[in-house]
Amino acid sequence: MSIIFRYLIRQIMVSMLAVSGILLLVFMSGRFIKYLASAAEGELAAGVLFAIMGYRFPGFLELILPLGLFIGILLAYGRMYLESEMTVLFACGVSERELLQKTLVGALPVMLVVGAMSLFISPWGMKQVEHIFNEQRKATEFEMLAPGRFQDLSSGTRVTYTEALSDDKRELQGVFIAEHGRNGEGVTLITAETGSQLIDEKTGSRFLILEEGGRFQGMPGQLDYNVTRFEAYGLKIQAGEAGDRELEEGISTLDLWRSDNLEDRALLHWRFSLPLIVPIVTLLAVRLSRVNPRQGRFFHLLPAMLVYITYLGLLIVARDALADGKVPEWIGMLWVHALFLALGLWLHFGPAWLHRRRLEKEGRASA
Repeated sequence: MSIIFRYLIRQIMVSMLAVSGILLLVFMSGRFIKYLASAAEGELAAGVLFAIMGYRFPGFLELILPLGLFIGILLAYGRMYLESEMTVLFACGVSERELLQKTLVGALPVMLVVGAMSLFISPWGMKQVEHIFNEQRKATEFEMLAPGRFQDLSSGTRVTYTEALSDDKRELQGVFIAEHGRNGEGVTLITAETGSQLIDEKTGSRFLILEEGGRFQGMPGQLDYNVTRFEAYGLKIQAGEAGDRELEEGISTLDLWRSDNLEDRALLHWRFSLPLIVPIVTLLAVRLSRVNPRQGRFFHLLPAMLVYITYLGLLIVARDALADGKVPEWIGMLWVHALFLALGLWLHFGPAWLHRRRLEKEGRASA
């Protein structure tokens, strides 16, 4: 039986890892593109993008692993039904109940991994992301520059372009700056061949020293521009505001446990719900993986995915209801888990129970 157990778990894990890898690639690519757009707009430095994605990886994994396991069981066991491997197993004395037990035991490590991600690792990672975001908000405009791009920086009124930028971000070449007037009237254009950063030791203020360029100030559409040529010109670099952005996902589980805020309590229930999804979707998947060879390998995937989407959707609804105070906390999200647990148990044992009841009635009628 241990050989059979290892074979079943290997089939499930191979399918789960393949599905989870594809889903991770899709979700992380979409998120990376969003952060890349923020970097192009000057809101994030390009050097922190991979660090952010690394810290967010556990958050993606905690959501994808239950789905990957669900689809992995459907694909692995569905193939075994189509190729009559399940028929051979049942003929060799493996009952459906033993098949379910072995699958649940195999899903236990996945449940533990999801629980660790949800309760500890993911909040820690999001806390690091929060720290990075706050550091980026405090960064100066000069530090956010990227060569070859027009960037609308944190001031909101200045567009800066540089052809080249040194590795230490202290020397610029081919500088162009466009800035609106204080009252939104007029525009100032500044061009320079080179630029460098200067820090005032007394005040700590930072200045961009431009060399060999010109300053053009006036109203667009009019001819009364004020043109100034300069050998050196100082421009103050604005620093971002102190970062005080807090990410809800970065709050530790212990702090959520101590909090009386309804939204915090709802997030706590959500974190405990994620590992609970794993055994319930395993229970559902083992039954939903049964497939008729005439129906094809993927025929059963559509109704199974509808069940999973409904499950996850109801959990989100339950979380929002809990955060709004519409559901007592002692109920929380347990009613959703209880509903689908009952569905899984009925799919496994309901038909046999109905069959026994039918036989009992026929027996009494014939008597």
